[in-house]
Amino acid sequence: MFRILLPASVSLALLAPLGIRADEPKVDPYDQSDIALEKEPADAKLAKIVLIAGRQSHGPGDHEFFAGTSILMKMLQQTPGVAPVMARDGWPKNERIFDNAKAVVFYLDGGGGHPLADPKKLGVIQKLIDQKTGFVCLHYAVEYRPQEGDRVIDWMGGYYDPRISTNPHWDADFTKLPDHAIARGVQPFKIRDEWYFNMRFQTDKKNVTPILVATPPEDARKSADSKKYPGREEVVAWAYERPDGGRGFGFTGGHTHKNWSNENFRRLVTNAIMWSAHVEVPKDGAKVEMDPAEIGKHLDRKGFDRPKK
Repeated sequence: MFRILLPASVSLALLAPLGIRADEPKVDPYDQSDIALEKEPADAKLAKIVLIAGRQSHGPGDHEFFAGTSILMKMLQQTPGVAPVMARDGWPKNERIFDNAKAVVFYLDGGGGHPLADPKKLGVIQKLIDQKTGFVCLHYAVEYRPQEGDRVIDWMGGYYDPRISTNPHWDADFTKLPDHAIARGVQPFKIRDEWYFNMRFQTDKKNVTPILVATPPEDARKSADSKKYPGREEVVAWAYERPDGGRGFGFTGGHTHKNWSNENFRRLVTNAIMWSAHVEVPKDGAKVEMDPAEIGKHLDRKGFDRPKK
């Protein structure tokens, strides 16, 4: 077998934006072997939250689903009573891991590549929804084809509809946050990401609470429908309370992996996952301590140093 090897200078150039310094101890940034997968909580009384990371996607530093999900798992582990369980490659190997889940989180490719584009898998999640399980989608995972979106809108309150929504990169300035459990301990912040907007929401946004709202530059309104609303504030993260008491959360950021280094960014998402699982969010927000070096670990190889086909 042949391998594609990157020159050291190129490797360092790719990793530098992720905060990896050349003088740090050598750690394989692609080693994912220390992340426990599909491990049941030792105590069945804990609030089990199933996090599903997608397959490799995009270039280095973008759509780092495995690494980003592993960070979220570690953030959730810092709250007593919460037991996050992680699966990889878009779907658990053993679907029994969903049993008794208080919330399920998808961080992966959407649209036709979404695991829930499979009717059988959609049916599995429907059973969880019927049990009032929380439903969370991050970044690309908020995008659904209309045939799945018509069901998901009742789970999460809204979704990225490719017929009207748009997905530009822009600097979103979140100058205000709502009085909501998800915003506890989160300070106003500004950050560049691929913030989707012009979602398809429930009629009159019934039971939908905007969590992150900002005004994009006018050239970010790429879809014909989004251009109808110049100057409008846009919702890029939202909470939804289902009529049966279940909860959903949609978050459109998460394209750029290094953004998990931002404490407000990761606290808001961690809070939201806990809220969706009906776990009480601390008054100052979830504890989300993270070693800065963590951002450069557990990355996908993105085609480098892989067998040549």
